[in-house]
Amino acid sequence: MRDYILVNSPFIHFAEKYVVAYSQYMDIAWMDTYPEESIVKKAYIFAEEAHRGITRESGEPYIIHPLAVAKFVHEWGLDDASVVAAFLHDVLEDTLHTQKELEKIFGTEIAEIVDGMTKLRNFKYGENPDAENIRKLILSFGKDLRVILIKLADRYHNMKTLKYKSPEKQKEIAWETIEIYAPIAYRLGMQKLSGELEDLSFPFLYEEEYRWLMENVKEQHEERASYAERLKPALSRMLDEAGIKPIAIDSRAKRYYSLYRKLIRGDMDLSKIYDLVAVRVVVKTIEECYATLGVIHKHWSPLPGRFKDYIAVPKPNGYRSLHTVVSALENKISEIQIKTEEMHQENEFGIAAHWAYEQTKKDPTQKTKNWEGMKNKKELLWVEQLQNWQNKFVNRKDFLESLKVDFFKERIFVLTPKNDVIDLPAGSTPIDFAYHIHSDIGDQCTGARVNGKIVPLDHELRSGDIIEVMTQKGKKPSEDWLRFIKSSMAKKYVRSALRMKDRKLQTKISAPKEIQFKIMNLDHSGYLKEITGVFGDLDVNIIFLNSQADPRLTFSMVVIRCENIPKQKLEKLIVRIKKIPGTKEITYHYV
Repeated sequence: MRDYILVNSPFIHFAEKYVVAYSQYMDIAWMDTYPEESIVKKAYIFAEEAHRGITRESGEPYIIHPLAVAKFVHEWGLDDASVVAAFLHDVLEDTLHTQKELEKIFGTEIAEIVDGMTKLRNFKYGENPDAENIRKLILSFGKDLRVILIKLADRYHNMKTLKYKSPEKQKEIAWETIEIYAPIAYRLGMQKLSGELEDLSFPFLYEEEYRWLMENVKEQHEERASYAERLKPALSRMLDEAGIKPIAIDSRAKRYYSLYRKLIRGDMDLSKIYDLVAVRVVVKTIEECYATLGVIHKHWSPLPGRFKDYIAVPKPNGYRSLHTVVSALENKISEIQIKTEEMHQENEFGIAAHWAYEQTKKDPTQKTKNWEGMKNKKELLWVEQLQNWQNKFVNRKDFLESLKVDFFKERIFVLTPKNDVIDLPAGSTPIDFAYHIHSDIGDQCTGARVNGKIVPLDHELRSGDIIEVMTQKGKKPSEDWLRFIKSSMAKKYVRSALRMKDRKLQTKISAPKEIQFKIMNLDHSGYLKEITGVFGDLDVNIIFLNSQADPRLTFSMVVIRCENIPKQKLEKLIVRIKKIPGTKEITYHYV
């Protein structure tokens, strides 16, 4: 595309006609927030021209997809460079435009983001994953997190139009989404996106289960939703009486795939799902969060053991909120979540919300790139951990299995006695926890206290547990641990220790225990005294001694067996024996 197209005002007005034309497919009003001469609108013009005449499987003009991806990125509050890259993310792959051309028109930063997206285009996971592709995906995180954020937006829109793909492609893409991209979104704190990706994948992967859930949950869901509507004014009145003015009181239904997983763990009993519909109270400050909790517990009795304080101890992905389960109106069990508006934004948009905050902190009127500041966010430490961790695996099978267990599956969040949060795979045990702290602590683990009570080593930990590990110096791991530990790193350390133990045992078994000497000498009185004296001087214990004389030749053969000795001492022994008068020949072998 020629440069004049991007600066020539008549063309910009011409492109806006296309924006109007595409408004029949989606809301494009968000583009009005950008000035006419902005780089975002220039990127739209470039993408529209590049993809003109191309349609998607749905029959829509192809530009609808970049428009949708750019809209998501805009709504997440990312910088202008991210929105521009979202418009251009398929240009290098699907058109004749080059990276150098993008660099010339939009700059190196945007061109590199688009190049990163292009490299992820061929990423495949599915049921037969390619380890090298997954490594590339992991490496893309650290180079520029915007690449994976735009990729998530790209995947989100593609999932919304998945019905137009072939059944084989539907399953492949849905599997990738539920196994990789939804967990990544969750790890980045983007709870809402993660849940939506799972729900969009659910019917394509588990058709019968999805149909069963829809048939059985509909009535209860409608009843719960109606009940939640009755809770809201009651909550509002009691908070108003306490002088608390909430910003919002609303409700949200539990996501279908999350509900399905919870039902599997609970014998498929819907009556045991208390958060089928949860009520959310949004207040101004953290102090009001706890004050609201006190008011609710004053009026409605809380269920023992069902209160979670994720404000004092946030989840490792940054999630913060108070969760309580109470016996509310009509004595029905109900879950209520309490959070500030900032927490609500973080919980909805995760690291993208942090990004938007960092961009506008210094100058609320203008978004600026602040990636370097974002890289040190506590919520992003797992990205660095993931990059370092993947380098430790050289075996493809081990790498892929540990990836699925340690990073892309359900997690629990437990505590050290100092209240440090430890992120572990669901089903982890005190052994997994111990190895997460340090390999030596794992090797020497003899027991554990969970919430102050001694538990067996195969005890299954739960989120919120406080774990104290008991160790014994010199203790070694047991092979039986492999039967119940969950984390791949714990298994790796245990197997390594067991291999070391086997090698030492094998060495101990196969090492020669004795040395046998045959010494030919001129038979004379006193020879045996001299030779045994040499062994005594060097502190070598003689286990067996025999001497046989040959009267015809006046020779004798002395056979001596002793304990195995170091090579240096063996050499000294041989030299001393050779110096004894009458020694003619000496040989030895290990027994």
